Amino acid sequence: MILSMTGYATTGAELDSGSLTLELRAVNHRYLDIQLRMPDELRAFEGAMREAISAQLQRGKVECRINYAARSAQSGATLSRDLLQQLTDWNREVQAALPDARSLSVADVLKWQGVLETPSASADELRGALLGLLQEALQEFSASRAREGEKLKDFLLQRVEKIEALREGVMPHVPAAIAAYEQKLTARLREALQNTPASDLFDERIRQEITLFASKIDVDEELSRLASHLTEMRRILAQGGAVGKRLDFLMQELNREANTLGSKSVDAEVSRSAMEMKILIEQMREQIQNLE
Repeated sequence: MILSMTGYATTGAELDSGSLTLELRAVNHRYLDIQLRMPDELRAFEGAMREAISAQLQRGKVECRINYAARSAQSGATLSRDLLQQLTDWNREVQAALPDARSLSVADVLKWQGVLETPSASADELRGALLGLLQEALQEFSASRAREGEKLKDFLLQRVEKIEALREGVMPHVPAAIAAYEQKLTARLREALQNTPASDLFDERIRQEITLFASKIDVDEELSRLASHLTEMRRILAQGGAVGKRLDFLMQELNREANTLGSKSVDAEVSRSAMEMKILIEQMREQIQNLE
């Protein structure tokens, strides 16, 4: 399939130790440029994440943003039974030694450092959760890129058909232009030599001028190369995969033929067709920049 370099995906997961969210976004770029935004406690997994992204993407400026919110002490926390028993024993001993001393309240106990235990994720748990989220996001991301790629493919094929129609429309104009030039040249020569009888030399001179004119405006090669490039473009789009660079090269070739076609034109309709081709080629070139 044809893939766009632009895409977006987001996903998240709830762990005992906190919540993870992962966001992927990408725009077109000449090469693959991966930017990771993540908390320091997850930085150890950066290499594995880059490897996972590189395995699925070839071009594009990709930003991966990760947020990890650890649970607060009041969320999912449990009492440390050992420390609670220790505080009970200490409270009893203090009361025995100092009968007037105030006993520990519940608030005092809960404020004691370490009395509340919050669950913490191991490195393996975090790595597994993070890479799992990344794969899930990459699947959604690839699906969005494929949908956008299909739209771009249809857009390009529509322009290919329009250029092909313009190319076919140009073909009859060249013989017509030559015939019109021959009539005009013959009339001028006859007018200039009206007192001189026609001769073989007269006919030969006309043939030479027509041959020279025909060679100057001959665009058969340009039209043939245009057809060849359009056929190749259809083949590349049908084949799919990473087509951006190959199509970008074809745009240069198509533009070259359209320019030559316009420079050789002696017909207003041919000039208009050449200009329309250049506009369509530029439209395609702009969209091809978004293809992987």
